[in-house]
Amino acid sequence: MRKQRLRIALAIVAAIAAAPTMRADDTLSPEETVRRYLQATKDAKFDAVYDLVSKAMRQGKDREVWVKEQKTMMNFADVKIFDFDVQPGKIEGDTAKVPNILSSQDRFVNQIGLTEYELYTLVKEDGRWKVDSQLIVEPPDMPKWFPKVSDKSAAGSTSTTVGGGPGAAEPGTIPATH
Repeated sequence: MRKQRLRIALAIVAAIAAAPTMRADDTLSPEETVRRYLQATKDAKFDAVYDLVSKAMRQGKDREVWVKEQKTMMNFADVKIFDFDVQPGKIEGDTAKVPNILSSQDRFVNQIGLTEYELYTLVKEDGRWKVDSQLIVEPPDMPKWFPKVSDKSAAGSTSTTVGGGPGAAEPGTIPATH
């Protein structure tokens, strides 16, 4: 009886081990994708960031080259991400828009560390949400994406439009402008 239970237990373990596994990012929502993207960026884990960005943001670069560029740019601009608050997004087909309130500072664009109100665009690639671009939300568009934030709060935010990622000046880069 004991040997039979052991065989059944081993068979179950073998079946589980042999079953195809689902990667953790297969079922991430657009909001969770942005959270992981920002946390990995904050932690300078650009190898993880690479898996969360679109092919367009990678600009055809392989992982090693892209990661090295991100590290260099973030270090050069002395980017510091202090905090982020990802807001509920809106999905339309294979595109999602996800607002975020970012507290960061850098050497060039946001030297005094103003709060930035960002809007991330994500696209579905191979069934997974990927960060495709990022821009700073201008004060007239604040109520649409940040209904709880007053115009007074928005007046203190930066209003530079960027693309690519936190502070990215061009798609596929995270050049430290935050």
